[in-house]
Amino acid sequence: MASHSSSPVPHPSSGGSEGIFRKDRDSSSRHYRPVHSLPDVCPKEPTGEAARGLCEGPSVVANQQRWTVYNSKVNLPAALNDPRLAKRESDFFTKSWGLDFAETEVMPSFYLPNITKEHFGPYLQETAQREKIHERCKNMCPNKDELDAVSSITNNHDKSRTELEQVPKIFMKPDFALDDPTTFNAVLPWSHFNSAGRKSSRDMASSRLLQEKLSHYLDVVEVSIARQISLRSEAFFHAMSSQHELQDRLTETARAVAVLRGRTAAIERIMCEGPLRALRQALTRSNCVRLHNKLKLMAAVHQSQPTVQLLLSTSEFVGALELIATTKEVLQQELQGIHSFRHLGSQLCEMEKLIDKMMVEDFSMYSRSDLSRSLEEDGQVMEKWSLFSQMQYKRSVSIKDRLESLVFGLLRQRKLDFLDIYSDEMILAAKSIVTQSVVDSVSQIEEIDTDIVTKLADQMRLMTFPQWFELLKSVFENFILFLKRIKATLSVVRNVVLEALDSNQKSRLLERAAAGGLAEAPGTPLNQGEAELAYLTHEGLFISDALNDAQLHPGASGGQEQSSTVGPRQALSRLDGCGSDSASGTTESSSSREHAFQPGGAAGISSSEDMMPSDLELGRVANNIQELLYTASDVSHDRCVKVLMARAKDGSLERLSSAEFVFLSQAVEGFVRDTEELCCRRSVSLRGALQSQANRFVHRFHEERKTKLSLLLDNERWKQAEVPAEFQDLVNSIADGRITLPERKPQGTEERKPSDYLHIDGQKYAVVGTVLLLIRIFLEYCQCVNDIPSISTDMLTRLSDLLKHFNSRSCQLVLGAGALQVVGLKTITTKNLALASRCLQLVVHYIPVIRAHFETKLTPKQYSVLRHFDHITKDYNDHIAEISAKLVSIMDSMFEKVLSKYEVKAPMPSACFRNVCKQMAKMHEALYELLPEEQAQMLFLRINARLKIHLKRQLARLGVHHDGGPQHGLVTVDVAFYTENVQSLRTLEKLDLNMAEIWEQKR
Repeated sequence: MASHSSSPVPHPSSGGSEGIFRKDRDSSSRHYRPVHSLPDVCPKEPTGEAARGLCEGPSVVANQQRWTVYNSKVNLPAALNDPRLAKRESDFFTKSWGLDFAETEVMPSFYLPNITKEHFGPYLQETAQREKIHERCKNMCPNKDELDAVSSITNNHDKSRTELEQVPKIFMKPDFALDDPTTFNAVLPWSHFNSAGRKSSRDMASSRLLQEKLSHYLDVVEVSIARQISLRSEAFFHAMSSQHELQDRLTETARAVAVLRGRTAAIERIMCEGPLRALRQALTRSNCVRLHNKLKLMAAVHQSQPTVQLLLSTSEFVGALELIATTKEVLQQELQGIHSFRHLGSQLCEMEKLIDKMMVEDFSMYSRSDLSRSLEEDGQVMEKWSLFSQMQYKRSVSIKDRLESLVFGLLRQRKLDFLDIYSDEMILAAKSIVTQSVVDSVSQIEEIDTDIVTKLADQMRLMTFPQWFELLKSVFENFILFLKRIKATLSVVRNVVLEALDSNQKSRLLERAAAGGLAEAPGTPLNQGEAELAYLTHEGLFISDALNDAQLHPGASGGQEQSSTVGPRQALSRLDGCGSDSASGTTESSSSREHAFQPGGAAGISSSEDMMPSDLELGRVANNIQELLYTASDVSHDRCVKVLMARAKDGSLERLSSAEFVFLSQAVEGFVRDTEELCCRRSVSLRGALQSQANRFVHRFHEERKTKLSLLLDNERWKQAEVPAEFQDLVNSIADGRITLPERKPQGTEERKPSDYLHIDGQKYAVVGTVLLLIRIFLEYCQCVNDIPSISTDMLTRLSDLLKHFNSRSCQLVLGAGALQVVGLKTITTKNLALASRCLQLVVHYIPVIRAHFETKLTPKQYSVLRHFDHITKDYNDHIAEISAKLVSIMDSMFEKVLSKYEVKAPMPSACFRNVCKQMAKMHEALYELLPEEQAQMLFLRINARLKIHLKRQLARLGVHHDGGPQHGLVTVDVAFYTENVQSLRTLEKLDLNMAEIWEQKR
């Protein structure tokens, strides 16, 4: 083993100027303590008294003498044999291990400079040249000692390898084990021994030879191991020397630590024990104060249930809910785990559920009372409402404040479906309004026996139209009052929802301001501890006075105690004004709700937002309120529709007169207009029902007039009728732009004589009686359109059908000669044809007037239906043209028959032309009083043209030419006679007959 004198620890040389560290060669003067092996500090876990002594070890500062090696964390053998390290650390004995003898990073010393490579720059520059020369010489001339050492090491290594190769390979295997039979048999071959069990000289020699061989193998291995140890002896000696040096340094360190611990103990005894004792006593006092406040808080929480019951007895639901929420929050934060309050949380939850049921029942009772009260009462919102609690506590409350309190409580509990309750009650109330109105009306009618006729619908059908119409107007008035009452109630509810929405927005603004340090949330001047205790320990009837009393006596709880109670109980001051003044006469005042809404109080932001609905939910409730008002309008219209349809079931409404239906339509339109203004919704059910009845009315109206017109046409003899003065006045009013039926003049007025013609725009119209009534009929259509604009398109279509019917039926009767069978006329005369033509012309005259009137009642999208008038006008003009053609054809057939027998011979004028002039005179006599001058002239020109054609054809057949001969002269005499007779007729004096066309032109 190496001596202690070969210490590898470097020391700076005393005389070295370059700071080069060298080993200390003289070690005789140095003294080392004997080396002791370190004990194993990782024994098994101690038990019993040893374990208790180890756990309750001495203080390192106060009793450092009692510190033992068992207080150490890691021992030296454990550190040296760390299996987690793949390679043993080279600086194990030289680096700093710290107090716990563990791998820690040592903070660099503040007193030593930070040595970098630049500090060695000058030295490296000085020695660089010499190092190059040294390296060059070493490469050129190797050292003899090194060569000898290398050669000896090489020889020894070769010799050792040769000797080791003599050892069998089986001994070198890593899995060598003699307990393996195969390995054992290979090492000790039993074949060399006698199997009989007797020891012979041969067996003895074999065993001795085997023993010597194994001994030789052992010597070879031991020599090799010794050679390897000798090669590494210097490293072992260096490690042992370093361990001794480390032992000495550890001893010095332990001595310095003992001195430091003694000084630290003195400092603790002199300077720390007193101040620490004072701090401990202050902490004890603070804990006592906290305990005292906690006990007061427990007492206040203990009184929460009676306080909630008191609030419920006064129907102060919002205050009770706030108190329950506050108490639950305190139980969860401040009083969690207290055994005496283990059931209080569940009890408060049950009370909260009870309050929810009470609020729902209260709101349902309010809705039922508000909607079912008499409509004759003044005011849209109930003024007073008597409430009875379970404690028989009766108070007269303001219904508006009461309703606001209920709505806020329901919103706070997220009972957002409370509007469904109001909707159900509203539907029931609407039904009862109709029922009560019918009962009231029937009770005033003696003709209806309610014992026999029990159904309301049957009772309504037994009423006369005036009675039923008064009932309908009463129902309309009641529903208007009903909707006004609903709108007033929903306005109160909407204001509460908007107030809650506004408070949420203010709360978010305050939160952002508080988070950014921009503003301090507004609240009461009391701190949180004062607010908590003042709220929960108030002994008055109403807790709304609690904080006011605390503000008047701010020092009641003691300054230091108040400051120590500030904790997580932020929700306790939430109900600054949730109660109400006992002398105010209201269960919950508006200031109470303002404090409940206020987000910036002592509690405000922490948990109020968790209880109140979100902005999205509040917005949805506000939309539901508007939808509920729309629903109220729709329900009212639906109930009115049932009243309307009950009356119309037996067709009573279809049998109304135009005036009665107009009254009904105006009443319905007025009700619809009022509900639209009130509810801002256009309900379509009542309008649709009225439109359906209007369609049926229009159908019946049209069928009646169409049937009437058909009867008039079937009985018309197509003779000119006298025109009464009232019809002349009627067409005069139409000419003045008044397309309405004139009012009936009272009896006793002077009667005027009828006229032969109808004078319109300077023209005379000879008409039949049917056309006069037709004018009145289409004025009735126009009057209906004036009174009921919604049926304009339907009425226009029906009027078009009526005009087409008149045109087609008159064509069948006159041109088709249907009047011969229907009326019994002997023949259809030219006068009949001319009179029919003139009647048709009168209708054509009024079609543009009717079109213009309907155009004012239609929307631009409906103008397409006006094309019916264009088709009707074309049909009428075609009919008039056919009548004219019929008149011409009558004369044409007469000309063909007479002129086919014409002969040019004396006497002149001939009998043929005398007959022609006679027929022309009859035609003129029949048409002169009926057709205007222009139409008569055009008609006779066409007749004259047909005469010239037949005469020209007959002259050509007779061979008479325009040659001045005797026959030509005779024809000229007849033509002159014809011309003279025709031009002697009235209005035909200036008619140009152009008789020269009867002669064929010579080619």
